[in-house]
Amino acid sequence: MNYLRFTQYAYLLAGFIFAFDAFQKFESGETNKAYLSAGFALVGVFMFLFRRKFSKKFDDHNKKT
Repeated sequence: MNYLRFTQYAYLLAGFIFAFDAFQKFESGETNKAYLSAGFALVGVFMFLFRRKFSKKFDDHNKKT
């Protein structure tokens, strides 16, 4: 299960890629597509934070037992 530590960073990377894509689309005037990319960026960052918190909680539980 050690690979799960690295998947949380994949979500963060995807969030940054979508944020960059949203910024590019806002600059070019494609606002409808930019909002979609911005939404995916927010979901990616949220998933990173959620997975990180869950991973720490799981590690703390394993240390107690």
